[in-house]
Amino acid sequence: MAIYQINKGINKAIEFKGLKAQYIGYLGAGLVTLLVLFAVFYITGVPVYLCILLIAGSGTVLFTQVFRLSNKYGQYGLMKRGAKRFLPGYLKFNSRKLLTCKIRPNGSV
Repeated sequence: MAIYQINKGINKAIEFKGLKAQYIGYLGAGLVTLLVLFAVFYITGVPVYLCILLIAGSGTVLFTQVFRLSNKYGQYGLMKRGAKRFLPGYLKFNSRKLLTCKIRPNGSV
């Protein structure tokens, strides 16, 4: 039985075989989904060779996409990309009052 090391230093994200942080979870969830999908196909009577072909193709796509996202966005990049949707395109001020107010040393306006 092979023993795999998970490289983790102080304050560093978990990395396993090149996958960083949350991508390990994404790959695990995808593999569980493929297992359930295979079981559903098998129970509904789809031929076994067709099941294996579909699941193998989907698994290949899953692995390539997860590794591609991990390499492209890194540890937090995918979350930042998702959060960017919620940033406003522009800010609109109806008066200059907000921009010209003076802030006192105690933090009040």
